[in-house]
Amino acid sequence: MDERWMGKQSAAVRVVSTAKISSKHQQALTTDYPHVRFSFFDHIEQAATALPDAEVMITYGEDLDEERIAQCRQLRWIHVISAGLEKMPFQAISARGIRVTNARGIHAVPMSEYALAVMLQITRRTDQLRDLQRDKRWDRTIRVGELAGQTLLVLGAGAIGQAIAQKAQAFAMTTIGVNTDGRETPHFDRMVSIGQLHLVLGLADFIVLTVPQTPETVGLIGREELRKMKPTATLINLARGAVVDEVALLDALRERTIAQAVLDVFQQEPLPAAHPFWELDNVILTPHLSGRSPRYMTRALEGFRRNLDAYLRGAKRMENEIDAEKGY
Repeated sequence: MDERWMGKQSAAVRVVSTAKISSKHQQALTTDYPHVRFSFFDHIEQAATALPDAEVMITYGEDLDEERIAQCRQLRWIHVISAGLEKMPFQAISARGIRVTNARGIHAVPMSEYALAVMLQITRRTDQLRDLQRDKRWDRTIRVGELAGQTLLVLGAGAIGQAIAQKAQAFAMTTIGVNTDGRETPHFDRMVSIGQLHLVLGLADFIVLTVPQTPETVGLIGREELRKMKPTATLINLARGAVVDEVALLDALRERTIAQAVLDVFQQEPLPAAHPFWELDNVILTPHLSGRSPRYMTRALEGFRRNLDAYLRGAKRMENEIDAEKGY
């Protein structure tokens, strides 16, 4: 008997995916798990008739609400193939005792590469050099810098934050991390708790946000925090738009109380064409793609497979299991 099936012998487990998955990945799952009944849909509206029988659901975590949870009468486990969980209806999920796992850490490689790319872009003035090339101008007066010796502050020292810090240390940067309690974390030269944030904001040349959106992190960077940053500092937001007070940030950038910002996430997405951020010369904007990678779905389903193996064995704990009462 297939070892993965030993914990679930009485009836086939029904897995319903409302995340768009390529036919290649669908075929691999159905071949490798012949005793599991998979139903694949591009979006949840197509899955209406399958939801009542779903024991397991694969989702991006943005298509569920209390009504959908009520429709899933057999649901025991939700696997979110992204890291963000802020749109999940955790109250309804917790009330039913439904297990939740996510793909925490899946963005570590692409997002850490993005962070280093924009820091190098800013430090080595690649935008200005490209403009000179376009204008066929030979100008060696541009003042380029180097990352070595600069200080990086990462708010959110999880998998993504650690990957950023590891790469930064390879460039001889000093790394400071912030987490809930200041516990020691790999790849950071110094750790502080979130309550000590004000002590280190003024030390950083680059401040990178990688925290999840929770009630505690909404508005984490506001006017007071921006005032404590160096006037030469760069703020890089890879978390969620709500983590930053955008009005306060806009004022700080216009008044140049901080040097610049790199923004991949916004309170309203897509960012409206009339938003002032588009017009500022000290902002780099990208359309929420720092986590994009051609290997995204492969990595996401590798994590799902490990958890499916554990689920079929009847394991008490799965990888990246979420506390539904806390929402993280």
